[in-house]
Amino acid sequence: MIEIKNIDYQYRKNANKVFSNLSLNIPEGKVCGLLGKNGAGKSTLLYLISGLLTTKTGSITMNGQDVSKRQAEVLSNLFLVPEEFELPAISISEYVNAMAPFYPKFDRVLMEECLSHFELPAEINLGQLSMGQKKKVFMCFALATNVQYLLMDEPTNGMDIPSKSQFRKVISRCMTDDRTILISTHQVKDVELLLDQIIIIDNSNVLLNEEAIRITQKLAFKLMSQSQVPDDALFSMPSVMGQAVVVPNRDDEDTDMDLELLFNTVISNPEKIKSLFNC
Repeated sequence: MIEIKNIDYQYRKNANKVFSNLSLNIPEGKVCGLLGKNGAGKSTLLYLISGLLTTKTGSITMNGQDVSKRQAEVLSNLFLVPEEFELPAISISEYVNAMAPFYPKFDRVLMEECLSHFELPAEINLGQLSMGQKKKVFMCFALATNVQYLLMDEPTNGMDIPSKSQFRKVISRCMTDDRTILISTHQVKDVELLLDQIIIIDNSNVLLNEEAIRITQKLAFKLMSQSQVPDDALFSMPSVMGQAVVVPNRDDEDTDMDLELLFNTVISNPEKIKSLFNC
């Protein structure tokens, strides 16, 4: 797994710390959602995990190896899809020929299958693509590397509605028991059906790090009228169909998780959530 222990990080000497004594374990074999408010450090954390940034104190290890040393064995089993990137103005095949050797488990057939899912031709010049198309191509390459740890920062930004649906299908198609996918996003509706694990951070604190199934065992997500909202509601907000409410799941109800509601609940009631999940 990825183990983050007591890390501090700031971009400049006199700047505020992004993280102070942050510890977090990211489990294996799951699609994990990393959520937080603007400025919580989600993107920074992905860059730290990938070894592109390094901490002054604490440690980040992947399968027991220090990521800051950027050893070939670690880097060949890790891929980061940043929110913004550039691709060279060359053909897809030229790009694959240049980059695939760095990833021993790269699967060209899988790359072509992913491109097909996104309705992209197997041969195209990357310089002729829109930003949204480039994101799809880069996503296809990332999945085809077959790395154990795949990190994605706002992967659905710039995608149209059909492409977001295809993104979910492609991720599901490429997920395996030994692969971990960590997705940092504000576009919670784009990914909530994909996620096995929810991680919410705020002010260097891990407010929640739980399996989705356990969240729905502990919390119930409901729609009701204002007059029906119970006193023990953890969070409530108006919606077009009434009040969207989160309550402790005392009756073992089977409700679908609403990731936006969950996030607002956790941010608004961190101590109650901590008590409820015994964390």
